Amino acid sequence: MNTKLTLNVDKAIIEHAKTYAKQHRVSLSKLIENYLNSLTPESGKKPKISPLVESLTGVIPRETADFQKDYQDYLSKKHQ
Repeated sequence: MNTKLTLNVDKAIIEHAKTYAKQHRVSLSKLIENYLNSLTPESGKKPKISPLVESLTGVIPRETADFQKDYQDYLSKKHQ
């Protein structure tokens, strides 16, 4: 259930927050809600995963990726 909340915040901070929220495609209300939620996590509750992150899960198969070897190969080629 959502409840209305009135806050007094410096105008410049509000403008910066609105710009940040717009760039991240989230409402200012949701941004503040997420911040407040991060300060008071409920015990045992899993963090909510955004739909974008959820859609990207499993894109790179973990069992076939050898990141350490790939990075070593990259460094070897770079410093030849």
